[in-house]
Amino acid sequence: MSGRGIFITGTDTEVGKTVVACALARSFRAQRFAVGVMKPVASGAHQTPQGLRNADALALIEASGTERPYGDVNPYCFEPAISPHIAAKEAGIEIDCNIIRHHYDALALETDRIVVEGAGGWFAPINDHQTMADVAWALSVPALMVVGVRLGCLSHAQLTRLAIEAHGVSFAGWIGSCVDPGMERAAENLATLEKVLGQPALALLPYAPQALATLVLPQVAERLSRTLTGHTISV
Repeated sequence: MSGRGIFITGTDTEVGKTVVACALARSFRAQRFAVGVMKPVASGAHQTPQGLRNADALALIEASGTERPYGDVNPYCFEPAISPHIAAKEAGIEIDCNIIRHHYDALALETDRIVVEGAGGWFAPINDHQTMADVAWALSVPALMVVGVRLGCLSHAQLTRLAIEAHGVSFAGWIGSCVDPGMERAAENLATLEKVLGQPALALLPYAPQALATLVLPQVAERLSRTLTGHTISV
């Protein structure tokens, strides 16, 4: 089966992964692709008459226009906004990468593109033995790294890039997300990121919270489509 998925990871939590994931879903949709989305694991949810719902997963559903059941998009949803492995243990649930892969494969049968958003950073634990890195590896899809452009990002970006490749996951590039409008020497830091990562950013997101809800990244989507077309997965 052809793989048409992309895994969105970040240098930390709250760096703009959901913003990028939703922007890509909108962009693929505008290009007339059938788009699937997943937030495999989510901590931080609210109770509704339909059950627990996570804001990131709901944003992905809206951006993609998917009509899949919520549980297919977000198979593991926990109420407290804490590390997933702690939330899962408190709920008496074991997060299983095979179940996540099952949901992904079902989406792959019906869609042209799948945008998968991770939780936290690359090595955020999901159980006593695995992290979000194992989720990306189980799905056999490339990883797109969102770099939160703030103090400390130079080290975090390099460590995450090295960790992605060391885990056997293809690196699809990076996007800069200006999460700190007061960061000093931002331009110099961005230039250094390009140098140490060996490639320019696919996009740079300005600090504009009100505009991010409708953001599209058509050029990034087109470039990723070329990468995804040549990427295959085994089932």
